[in-house]
Amino acid sequence: QVQVQESGGGSVQAGGSLRLSCEASGYPYNMAWFRQTQGTQREGIAAMTRGGEIKYAPSVEGRFTISRDKSRNMLLMEMNDLQPGDTALYTCAVGPFRIPVSLDASAFATWGQGIQVTVSS
Repeated sequence: QVQVQESGGGSVQAGGSLRLSCEASGYPYNMAWFRQTQGTQREGIAAMTRGGEIKYAPSVEGRFTISRDKSRNMLLMEMNDLQPGDTALYTCAVGPFRIPVSLDASAFATWGQGIQVTVSS
């Protein structure tokens, strides 16, 4: 059974940066970050295949960068120029091989517990 664990996150002022890490057991193919605030739908923000195809949501493109450390089954996300609107619970997800890479939650089967990111103005 695949297990997913996020780390990083925390609180930062607007304009600051944070880094999130996600480690998955097994042999993860597609990995992605989602975020959700209370009362809103879960939003897929960045996804990457094991082969390196990447997709970003318009809301984060140019500010967030994801990368994979395949030797450690890790997905990393550098978040720059964070704004209060980025405040959310960020969750890592792992899914089967699928191209083109998707930001749809239905494309991912295993989810982490989530980690909070708070950006103050």
